[in-house]
Amino acid sequence: MTTQEASVAAGLSRRSFIGGGAAATLGIALAGSLARSARADEVGQANPNAANAVFDGYGPLQDDPDGRLALPNGFTYAIVAESAVTLLKSGEPTPNLTDGSASFVRPGGDGVLLVTNHEVSALPGPLFVGGVPHLEGLVYDSGVNGGTTTIEVDAQGNRVSEYVSLAGTSTNCAGGKTPWNTWLTCEEVFTSPLATNTLTKPHGFVFEVDPYDMDANNDPQPIRALGRFAHEAVAVDPDTGRIYETEDATSPHGLFYRWTPPAAALPLHNGSLKALLPDAGVLEAMRARTASGAVVADLCVATEPGTIYTVEWVAVTTRVPVASDVASQVRRQFNLVPSTTNPARDITRSRKLEGAWWADGGVYFVASYARTGDGSAVQHDGQVWFHDPLAGTITLRLRFAYTPANQDRDEDGPDNITVSPYGGVILAEDGEGQQHLIGSTVDGQTYFLARNDVGDGRAEMTGPNFSPDKSTLFVNLYNPGTVYAITGPWHRHGGGGLPGTC
Repeated sequence: MTTQEASVAAGLSRRSFIGGGAAATLGIALAGSLARSARADEVGQANPNAANAVFDGYGPLQDDPDGRLALPNGFTYAIVAESAVTLLKSGEPTPNLTDGSASFVRPGGDGVLLVTNHEVSALPGPLFVGGVPHLEGLVYDSGVNGGTTTIEVDAQGNRVSEYVSLAGTSTNCAGGKTPWNTWLTCEEVFTSPLATNTLTKPHGFVFEVDPYDMDANNDPQPIRALGRFAHEAVAVDPDTGRIYETEDATSPHGLFYRWTPPAAALPLHNGSLKALLPDAGVLEAMRARTASGAVVADLCVATEPGTIYTVEWVAVTTRVPVASDVASQVRRQFNLVPSTTNPARDITRSRKLEGAWWADGGVYFVASYARTGDGSAVQHDGQVWFHDPLAGTITLRLRFAYTPANQDRDEDGPDNITVSPYGGVILAEDGEGQQHLIGSTVDGQTYFLARNDVGDGRAEMTGPNFSPDKSTLFVNLYNPGTVYAITGPWHRHGGGGLPGTC
């Protein structure tokens, strides 16, 4: 990075944002960029909303008398499920470590079906109550206790029932909703059966969960065509069936992938993915280039929102590495740094590639943070990128500067993402200090939408997604696993509200 670039990076606001080539279907695309500088540690207030001194979004967060979830005035929440408190239809407690989720129209149109990940890994001991029960027919590997549950919720946000929809998977982190109304759940792990653990099968796959047809969830099979690595999230192009995948990994950092289905498999539908052969379609990893043609080795070097890179796609040679061969992990099949001897294997990496969401004709995806201590060249507290498949570009839409002085009142560590039907994006924070939901307006200003007040407030919030009728924002607390349904005046505008959304 040049001296000039370093100067620009140091002066950037935490809330710099710019729109680019995506269509403004949900109102997120902009014509210019903004800079805001009212950081909490600069303002010097002991107010958890001090970072919102420039813009308060829906208004200042109000303390919750129950000490759970602080929301703006006029907003309320209901607890839909809670680990070790609510019960499954099969009688066991709701599992813990709730993570990525998506909602679907409830049969009959009255309410939703909410599919939720549980990021549990190894088979727990006898006192552990947080795993997903191993119900007959729904178990992939008897040696692990991750998976998904499906929650039926009525139109008033009341829980009707909850049941296991996938079991025996490991470290189910995020995922993605498909255009054919299923949930793709991702294992954020690369593990294999060893004599020293309880695994019986390899892990690091994507699985499909059908919220409507429980018979379709019997005998779960990994979607090997999507590769085996530490998956974080996926986003599906409804027009082409292409599936984009983020990889949360290090040593070396993870990649951004694209899978193109074979023509014979189109149109994709419920159950078609797990029926594909392991080499079906084409799996590729993204290589980004600057305007001068230089390969971008790590996305962290982009410090100015509005930065645009062109992208190319490089074929993955071995997408399902053998169980014991760590050296053949997918991301290790490419050069660790740009090469003069084999430039065809040059690739673009990023620390902590996290959430992904399809909207505006492309994919929004998140890099949670970067530190020089983990091998990144430039430090930041989060990036949001937009990939435009038609233009063949990625654009840096949002960047949080690295500001460690006061992480309780600072936005950092974005993880899961959703695009709001009312404009802007909503990010679940998984950073330092107290954890929040972070929103952005249509013109790029960010604000706190919710604050976790359970315990010390440092458990991450996960899985934000709106109900299909746009009335309810579902969001989870990771630990203790809790599912919230948030309702309120989403259309509100003026004053501290959201401009241009009514």
